[in-house]
Amino acid sequence: MIITSLLDTDLYKFTMMQVVLHQFPAANVEYRFRCRTPNVNLVPYIEEIRDEVSKLCELRFAEDELDYLRAMRFIKSDFIDFLALFHLNEKYISIEASPKHNGEIEISIQGPWLHTILFEIPVLAIVNEVYFRNTQRDPDYAIGRARLSEKVTLLGARPEFADCKIADYGTRRRFSKRWHEEVILTLMAGIGEQFAGTSNVFYAKKHNLTPLGTMAHEYLQACQALGPRLRDSQTYGFEHWAKEYRGDLGIALSDVYGMKAFLNDFDMYFCKLFDGARHDSGDPFQWGERLLRHYEENRCDPRTKVLVFSDALDIPKVLQLYERFRGRCRLAFGVGTNLTNDLGYSPLQIVIKMVRCNGQPVAKLSDSPGKNMCDDKAYLAYLRQVFGIETNVDDGPA
Repeated sequence: MIITSLLDTDLYKFTMMQVVLHQFPAANVEYRFRCRTPNVNLVPYIEEIRDEVSKLCELRFAEDELDYLRAMRFIKSDFIDFLALFHLNEKYISIEASPKHNGEIEISIQGPWLHTILFEIPVLAIVNEVYFRNTQRDPDYAIGRARLSEKVTLLGARPEFADCKIADYGTRRRFSKRWHEEVILTLMAGIGEQFAGTSNVFYAKKHNLTPLGTMAHEYLQACQALGPRLRDSQTYGFEHWAKEYRGDLGIALSDVYGMKAFLNDFDMYFCKLFDGARHDSGDPFQWGERLLRHYEENRCDPRTKVLVFSDALDIPKVLQLYERFRGRCRLAFGVGTNLTNDLGYSPLQIVIKMVRCNGQPVAKLSDSPGKNMCDDKAYLAYLRQVFGIETNVDDGPA
C-alpha cells in the first residue's frame, strides 16, 4: 500500500480545503490528469493504480493526525471536525485507458470541490510509484545517494551559502515513498538548518519539520467561476484568502495569468497585505527583478518581502538565484523532482489540473509554454482577451 495516511500530501491542499469549507462549500469541480512525458505507456498499470486508489479511499484521519493539524494556528476547529468525518470517495474518480490507444491513461476527478480536493497529490504519487516499481524493479539507489550527496556538498561549499535554505516540494513526483523519506532524512543530517522543511504534512509530523505551503493554481482558477466578474477573479481570490487567514499564509501565487496580469492586480494594497509571492513558471531571474521593482514602485521595502522560487529547481539554479537576490529580499526555495526523483531515470512529468468549476471552464495561462491545460480553446481566447494576454503562448494539447 503506497499511501498509508491522508497526511501524505502537500500542506496547501489543507489550507485551500479550509477556504473551500468556509467560503465555497457548494462548488463542484472537475480535474484531469495529463502526462507531459512523451512515449510513456501507463496502460499496463491501470489495475495496480486503481487498486492503490481504492485503498486510498479507505483511509481516515487518525486522532493524532487531527491533533497535529489542530495545533497549527491557522487551522480552525470546525475544519478539524469536518476532517474527522472525511474520507475520499471512489465514486468521484475514474481511471481508464485513453480511447486513442496510445498508451496514455485518462484520470478524471469530478464532484464537490470539498470532497475531491485531496485526490490530486496522493494519486500522482501513486501513478509515479506504480510506474517506477514496474519499470525499475531493482533501483540503483547508490546513484541516487551519490547525486544527493553532491547536492548536500554544493549547498555547504561556500560560507556565504550558509543562509541559503531549501525545502522539499517533491511529493507528487517522487520515485517512491521510501526514497522520499530517505531524501528528507539525508537533508536533515547533511545540511541541518539549511533544510527549511517540507510541503509533505506526513513527513513534517513524523520528523518534526516545518510544513510549508499556501495556495496552488486550482484555487485562483476556481475563482474564475466563483467570483462576480472574470476580470476580477484574481483579486477576488486574494481578498477571500486574506479574509480566511487574516495575515497568515501570506504568499501569493503569481502565474495563473502570467506575471504582467499578476502585477496589474497586485497593487499597493496587496503588496502590503501579503508577505510575498511564489514563482512557478517563466524565467525566475526576470520574475524576481520585476517583482522587486514592483514593490519599490508601490512603496514597499523589498527586503521585508519573501520571494519563493519553486519551478523545476536544481541546486545549481538555487545557488544562482540566491547569489542574485540575497540581501535584496527574503528568499525561499522549494525543490521537487530534482530531490525526490533523481536516481538516473527519467522522471514522469505528470499533473492533475482543475479544468472546470461549477460547469464552467477554468484555466491557467502560464509564463512557461506547455504548462497550460484547458479543453476549451474558445474560453482560453476569451481569458486572454479579458486579461490582455498575448496570444503567442503555447497552450499545450487540449
